[in-house]
Amino acid sequence: MTPKAPTDLIETPTALAAVLERFRQEPVVGIDTEAASFHRFHDRVYLLQISTPRETAVVDPVAVGSLETFGSWFQGNDTEFVFHDADYDLRLLHKQFGFRLRRLFDTRIAAQFLGLERIGLAAILEERFGVATNKKWQRADWSARPLSPEMIEYAATDTRYLTAVRDQFRAELEAKGRLGWVEEECQLSRSVEWGLADPPEVAFLKAKGARDLDRRGLAVLRELFSWRERLAARLDRALFRIVSTEVLIELSARRPDTPDALVRLRGIGTEIAARHGADIISAIRRGLAIPEAALPGFERRPRHRPDPTFEARLERLKAARTAVAERLQLPAGLVAPNATLEAIARAAPRTIAALGQIPSVRRWQVTEIGPTLIEAIAD
Repeated sequence: MTPKAPTDLIETPTALAAVLERFRQEPVVGIDTEAASFHRFHDRVYLLQISTPRETAVVDPVAVGSLETFGSWFQGNDTEFVFHDADYDLRLLHKQFGFRLRRLFDTRIAAQFLGLERIGLAAILEERFGVATNKKWQRADWSARPLSPEMIEYAATDTRYLTAVRDQFRAELEAKGRLGWVEEECQLSRSVEWGLADPPEVAFLKAKGARDLDRRGLAVLRELFSWRERLAARLDRALFRIVSTEVLIELSARRPDTPDALVRLRGIGTEIAARHGADIISAIRRGLAIPEAALPGFERRPRHRPDPTFEARLERLKAARTAVAERLQLPAGLVAPNATLEAIARAAPRTIAALGQIPSVRRWQVTEIGPTLIEAIAD
């Protein structure tokens, strides 16, 4: 078992510079971030943890002022950065700072390709190192200050063992002949970007329960969504902490027009009614005032025209994938997602080279299962 590395809380630019000077010399470091999307509207990094086998540093960007000094290190060639489930962290680091990592090893991806049943970090730490993490802090508000010693220790645990996990997983992947697969997946995942969220004028149509509303109710819901988004952005508070979407659906169906009617609605209560009641009623009235001809609705989806040849190819590809997945003892969706099989069925490649030209097809898939896929689509 890896010994417990000491933890340093970094709160000054001087301390950060000293940590970076030491850590830059390391060939492999574990890394993680903590955001506060469960509490805040604006996603940003509120904590960054980095670990070597001997030392862990928990960096407080709020106190330090910036993480910009990490940029050249992240984008250099010397250090391999080990994350567990890097997707959100990479998106956030790129969105907030423009950072890209040159070298990445994701232990979650590795766990998937090893065929582990439990791939969460907490499960891996418990099974591999006998370390139990405190679930109390899973949804902690990392934007709050001061950070308690327990919160800092919880954050440190997320990276303290990552280099050791990486070493174990690399050895096991090499033994299975799958290390190259994971390295390719990690290489591809480095370029993920923060997706633009739908504006409230579009997002309301995707709300659970929206299809149960009439067009007038949809107009009210759109106004309520817009009001909530503006307020959440101004207060920097998560949307559901303003008013839940479920309550907005109920408001759109019932359309209360007085404070008394509003406070009686399930999920509102006296506090929300007192704080936001006037704005909610104003949003409802705006929705009710929209002309009939301008009411929103759901677009009719174009009718799907069946393509028997495509469907037959796709079914054969799925059957071939199932057989390969059973042989490799991996989930079928990991061996080849449905979207990849659909792209192959449409392109109908006749050669391995043509298969490799399909954008969503990985090199390891071409090598490992390419002949099987080509055979499956042969008419």
